[in-house]
Amino acid sequence: MKLLSANALSADSAKVLQLANDADPLTVSLQGVERIELSFPKFTDGRAYSQAFMLRRRCGFQGDLRATGDVLIDQLAQMQRSGFSSAVLRADQNLAHGEKLLHHFPAFYQGDAVTAAPLFARTV
Repeated sequence: MKLLSANALSADSAKVLQLANDADPLTVSLQGVERIELSFPKFTDGRAYSQAFMLRRRCGFQGDLRATGDVLIDQLAQMQRSGFSSAVLRADQNLAHGEKLLHHFPAFYQGDAVTAAPLFARTV
């Protein structure tokens, strides 16, 4: 997962879709979209996790899913497992500590949005 600092954002030419956290991802056209930004208005609002999972597993979206808003480093592992590929950290969050936390657990027993098979069913 790519982590970005809120202070270091730059404009890019990607075709971006900003999806409100009350929107149904199954009803949105993803034609030509390279990145979808899902918002966390508060760190306690988890609707974007469900949206990310649906976009990856049910819609088959292969582009960048970016978490924006009130994003804390404590949420990064769950975001990654839900299908997010990048996150813009809140301004007071430590980027280096976030990177370290992402590698804290080498594997998870359960499947997730990125790797559907549980650990026991994966081939080595």
